[in-house]
Amino acid sequence: MKVNIIGAGVSGISAGCYLQMCGFKTVIFERSGRPGGLCTSWKKGDYTFESGFQWLLGSGPANPFYQLWSELLDMKSIQFVNHESRMDIELKHARSIKGDSVFHLYTNLGTLRSYMIENSPGDQVVIDQFIQRMRKIQSFEIPPQIKKVPALLPLSEKIKYIRYLPLLWFLNRIKKETNFTFASKLKSPFLREAFELLFDGDELPLMIISMPLAYNDMHASGYPLGGAAVFINKLKDKYLELGGSIQYHSPVLKVLTADGRATGLLLESGDKVSSEVVLSAADWYFTVFKALDGKYVNKTIRSLGRQGKLKVYYSIILVSLGIGRTFDDVSHFLRFPLDHELVSPDGTAYSRLESHIYNYDPTLAPEGKTMVSVCFYTRNADYWVNLREADPDKYDKSKNDFASEVIDLMEKKFGNIKQYTEEVDVATPATLSRYTNNWKGSAQGWLPGKNMIAQSPVEFTLPGIKNFYYTGHWSIPGGGLPVAIKSARDAVQIICRDSGQKFVPGNQV
Repeated sequence: MKVNIIGAGVSGISAGCYLQMCGFKTVIFERSGRPGGLCTSWKKGDYTFESGFQWLLGSGPANPFYQLWSELLDMKSIQFVNHESRMDIELKHARSIKGDSVFHLYTNLGTLRSYMIENSPGDQVVIDQFIQRMRKIQSFEIPPQIKKVPALLPLSEKIKYIRYLPLLWFLNRIKKETNFTFASKLKSPFLREAFELLFDGDELPLMIISMPLAYNDMHASGYPLGGAAVFINKLKDKYLELGGSIQYHSPVLKVLTADGRATGLLLESGDKVSSEVVLSAADWYFTVFKALDGKYVNKTIRSLGRQGKLKVYYSIILVSLGIGRTFDDVSHFLRFPLDHELVSPDGTAYSRLESHIYNYDPTLAPEGKTMVSVCFYTRNADYWVNLREADPDKYDKSKNDFASEVIDLMEKKFGNIKQYTEEVDVATPATLSRYTNNWKGSAQGWLPGKNMIAQSPVEFTLPGIKNFYYTGHWSIPGGGLPVAIKSARDAVQIICRDSGQKFVPGNQV
């Protein structure tokens, strides 16, 4: 049975691997000239620039996602870096007990606890609650029964889920805690300001940082040396080894249908490719409202299409620099305040900079040199997309002028930046839109709301159409690589059920 897959991102390639293992014949149609989607890197001169790959949930056996990655990859062949500090946040007002303006979010929970209590002994009860929650996360299997799809379980199996009630009770108890509500409990101005700035001044569920920190502590949420290129190429090679095929520079225009069934794809080239099953691992909005013309929707889906129920994740402007010097003893991930606001061409004002210095990955730059990136979040993606289409020259000038301002600010902070800058690259929301077609230039699908454990409204199928399935990082708010592989695996299990095929997973761990 032939399956056409839209999109060669992590989810599309993962699904392709599982389908090939189960006896299907698959072809992936990718709009760009490279695999990975948002999980990508690119060369410029002697440097490799990263799309922002910072950590992988399941890099070690302590997290259940390690089981899934190991079905497709030899995880022991990938060298992971486990940082001493997840990030450093430079405060504008408060100071530590030693007069330091930088808060260190240590990945070792014992070290983090001691550090926080040292700075505020009077907050020990609140600090211990924070640490104990992460210890509690470590004691559970999250997500539970990772290899199973609840919808496919018989009643006898579903009843067994009752043993996970303590986990649900625990998650329900902490789901509404945000960085702001937690900060309000702290007496220390130093700790309070640090947690308010945890998400660059936004209020988001504390679980977003608690979960990865819990696994950072267990060396199960590390950075793969070599970045996105190493990771995605290993996944692509596995898919090709299994007999799959990827057609690059083959953007899909429509999903072909007949009698309420998906029958194939219409490419922008005008070519039609038939198949018994279509699986989209592409942008959710494009899939539902463009490729399928919005014909197979319900009230919930229409609401999502208007951004009614969920907000779309921020887009980004990523300024990447190839610097001809080392950055010894400099934080790999630092957020620091600016003396004056920096205003991007799209009108977004920034009072802080987020610098990511890849001084721990020598594969991204020649010896004695360093790749550095500065990331900015924006909700004005349309400005960049429209500007590039309407006035390419102004678009280039705008992003280059912005990069020059960023370099000036980095020079002021770190020194010896301008004279050592050898390569500059600027990715805007228009870049994300052009290469991945992500709705509104989203960098990660949906933005998580305060209720992170709510059931996702994005499902594997659409109403009114058969032989069509969906997978990808839009499947669960927050998105990311774990969602990509989990949704791919689950979707393939459902395809196998509907096709009368046996689901055969890959390597076992």
